[in-house]
Amino acid sequence: MAVFTAVSLDDLTPWIEQFPLGKATALQGIASGIENSNFFLSTDSGEYVLTIFETLSFAQLPFYLELMRHLAERGVLVPAPVATRDGALVTDLHGKPTAIVSKLEGRSQMAPRPVHCAAVGAMLARMHLAARDFPLQQPNLRGLVWWTWATPQVLPLMDDDSAELLRSEMRLQMEIAAGADYAALPNGPVHADLFRNNVMFDGERLTGFFDFYFAGCDTWLFDLAVTVNDWCVDVDSGVLDETRVRAMLDAYHAVRPFTDQERRLWQPMLRAAALRFWLSRLVDLHQPREAQLLTPHDPTHFERILRERILVKAPELTQ
Repeated sequence: MAVFTAVSLDDLTPWIEQFPLGKATALQGIASGIENSNFFLSTDSGEYVLTIFETLSFAQLPFYLELMRHLAERGVLVPAPVATRDGALVTDLHGKPTAIVSKLEGRSQMAPRPVHCAAVGAMLARMHLAARDFPLQQPNLRGLVWWTWATPQVLPLMDDDSAELLRSEMRLQMEIAAGADYAALPNGPVHADLFRNNVMFDGERLTGFFDFYFAGCDTWLFDLAVTVNDWCVDVDSGVLDETRVRAMLDAYHAVRPFTDQERRLWQPMLRAAALRFWLSRLVDLHQPREAQLLTPHDPTHFERILRERILVKAPELTQ
């Protein structure tokens, strides 16, 4: 996403020989995001995305890359990792773990209509079901454990009103996570970051989900809440567009019906999803890292969304 590690075409000339892709012919840094160094890579054999991982370790990466391969093999539209001639999905470049994946066609839909939201909802449900037999396990690294670490990091830097909101919401979410309904929620590998810029469309046709590097095992309901909070909101106000919400929920439910526990926890889960990204953006703002092309996201966007979810009840899950 942002470019932390500079790479030139000359750097790739010997390195790319370990892949069955031919010569590297063009390389362009991708400016969006704040976690990894991503590049569009052109080779003799086609178009790809090269990612240098800035925070994830060699030991952590098999979960993400094997999950993408698992989903691709089951017909879910995701980038397919490219293995080296020796079968490795992750290799070393400039001392950091690096991977190449196929490039999806199309472009991000930044002004989604109900038809786009329905397509995302249906594919998200198919993704959840397809990953049920994925053998690797890893928790959501930005889940509740991380929230409890991040909260005291940012509280001293917040105004009193925002700090009180954060404290009260953390108390609520910890109480919910300890309850019986939460324990019964369907779960498994989730994307956990399925924003508009992580999905590609060709017109109204969904061509793929990408950027799985926040994936982990969590509740499917949390994954859906993260998605609704981005795809179905007015960006300026955080207010939900009920038509888009209904389209996404109905399409998801048609593939994977909701449980009673999910219906009971839907409203607080939308708040949890807003809290997660409010916290991460606060940390990114107050603990910045150097990067060429880095643009931190505004944390107040998700503070607005959290306040809106507290005040206004969202459309319910499909019966």
